[in-house]
Amino acid sequence: MSDAPLVVPILAAPFGVVPLEGAEALNPALCALFAARMRADVAPGPRSPLCYRSRDDLLDWPDATVRQLTRSLLQGVSSVVKAVNDFSPEKLSSFTMQARGWFTVVLPDGRVPACNYPLTAWCGVYCVEAPEISATRADSGVLRIYEARLDTMFADATTAAMRLPFRPGHYGWRPVPGQMAVFPASLTHEIAMLRTSGQLALVTVCVRYVALGQQGAARW
Repeated sequence: MSDAPLVVPILAAPFGVVPLEGAEALNPALCALFAARMRADVAPGPRSPLCYRSRDDLLDWPDATVRQLTRSLLQGVSSVVKAVNDFSPEKLSSFTMQARGWFTVVLPDGRVPACNYPLTAWCGVYCVEAPEISATRADSGVLRIYEARLDTMFADATTAAMRLPFRPGHYGWRPVPGQMAVFPASLTHEIAMLRTSGQLALVTVCVRYVALGQQGAARW
């Protein structure tokens, strides 16, 4: 066979990493605000002592730091959407964004169970604070996105060793303060157990877009 075959990726899932401008000054203020909110939260009901999740009205808070964060997060999600679509800037800006968000603080031995978000197009996970990397567990506190495309594929010596982007297996991204991961909200993901001292503080946003003439989906 003289000609090389044409091999292209199909059914690919986009994954973007967006650095937020001004994060060095913004993140300490967010940490202080989140800590105060956690202390003031006396809502009844069961909750994990190792993982705190706020209500999903974070993007509506009037605090100046949250208003700045919200603008940056939504701009970051839109930059990923723009990168994987052929919309003109004018067309993309004509869409109405609908979003909700919350913060999560994970303590040592805590985790965020696997989940995905229906009625949502995009998920962004922003890192506000991260502990030192574990010397013994490489997956400590990582954002793990589960492989779902190849779950029925037979694994042999050739299919198990394919190079990226064809390699099967879950994908892990280590949260870095000041960076946001953006990916389709339909992908099942989790925050792996934190196997180190310190805490991991994250902000999660769920975003969808409504074009002119569309009614949009029901409220989450």
